[in-house]
Amino acid sequence: MRVVIAEDSVLLREGLTRLLNDRGHEVVAGVGDAEALVAAIEELAAAGELPDVVVADVRMPPTHTDEGVRAAVRLRQHFPALGVLVLSQYVEEQYATELLAGSSRGVGYLLKDRVADVSEFAAAVTRVAEGGTALDPEVVAQLLGRSRKQDVLVGLTPREKEVLGLMAEGRTNSAIAQQLVVSHGAVEKHVSNIFMKLGLAQSDTDHRRVLAVLTYLNS
Repeated sequence: MRVVIAEDSVLLREGLTRLLNDRGHEVVAGVGDAEALVAAIEELAAAGELPDVVVADVRMPPTHTDEGVRAAVRLRQHFPALGVLVLSQYVEEQYATELLAGSSRGVGYLLKDRVADVSEFAAAVTRVAEGGTALDPEVVAQLLGRSRKQDVLVGLTPREKEVLGLMAEGRTNSAIAQQLVVSHGAVEKHVSNIFMKLGLAQSDTDHRRVLAVLTYLNS
């Protein structure tokens, strides 16, 4: 896959580039601020070479507040086929909510500590590039724990909430079954119950999986 990295720390940017290149991916651009990120994507798109995914820091120059996530939201609006994975030092619910509130495909939000788990990080980048979702467990825990969302989730059992949390991380049914040490069939039943209780009608399965996570964000 083809990747663009936006990170103002040269050391981390080079480290991510090496990590992805070593796994056979192509980092087509590495930039240090949000303006350069948008310019790079627009230039590549104009040449018919839109990358598969962008990996961007939430906080970037010049103010180091929300430039990165603002650029990510803008890019998702203009290039729906572009996967966007943002990295943050801490869980920032406002940014996570804003990023996830639009299209449900090809989006991720991870804490930078997660990069230390090289295999997990590389898998998350690939999942987002392929149109999936990758949410950090800490992000999921905070968003699911918000009091204003309790009415949405009140009908779910503790196990169903646990399955929903793992779904939010982008895990497949097989991965959830392995994590919870239950059968694949049991997980399918829990997922079906979650869809039913959240009022998600039969449609594309992958889309419903993400909607199940995003329902509480838009309530």
